[in-house]
Amino acid sequence: MRILVIEDEPEMGELLRDWLVAQGFECDVAVNGTDGLIAFSTGEFSAAAIDVMLPGMSGFEVCRRIRETGSNAPLVLITARDAIDDRVRGLDSGADDYIIKPFDFAELGARLRALFRRDAAGQKTTIAIAGLELDSMTSEVRVAGRRVVVSPKEFTVLRLLAQNPGVEVTRETMLREVWGSTEFIHPNIVEQYVSFLRRKIDPVASGVSIRTVRGVGYALDPHA
Repeated sequence: MRILVIEDEPEMGELLRDWLVAQGFECDVAVNGTDGLIAFSTGEFSAAAIDVMLPGMSGFEVCRRIRETGSNAPLVLITARDAIDDRVRGLDSGADDYIIKPFDFAELGARLRALFRRDAAGQKTTIAIAGLELDSMTSEVRVAGRRVVVSPKEFTVLRLLAQNPGVEVTRETMLREVWGSTEFIHPNIVEQYVSFLRRKIDPVASGVSIRTVRGVGYALDPHA
């Protein structure tokens, strides 16, 4: 697998490349957002690790533009900024995960492997429950045949719940499966994304609703 690292600090970029190569990956390094975007669009990369604070074009913008090309490759943002608003912005820009500096390289490797396992476990499936349809190939959500626009992370949260209709999914499971960690992501982010989805998914038209399981997590319930 070939990984693109977009990092403007040369020493950090080289260290990441050396470590990823030692783990059995191929790895290229770009030193700014523009070069990184060009490299990703012209190369065949399995994933990218992208620093947020890049010269010229931020990591948020790089993620957004990669997603606009239709790529579903795993994208991990790397940053020293740990405010929830920044993390939400990064995930909404199309990133699959978010890692905070300073970090152990082994953590980045574990997150990349988790994203690869998730993709290999059957992401290209269609789920239909009552009037709700999810297409993992296009990341589209439809309610009663009408497309509902959701962010990549909102889609992943909804898909996890839809894969287990009526079953209580714990916050810890959601953090681990959607964000790749129960330790480095604030658990309130789960509540935020569920709130986003509730505002977008009409329970009458979809025939489903997201139920809060107090002290546990959430469940997607089909209506009787």
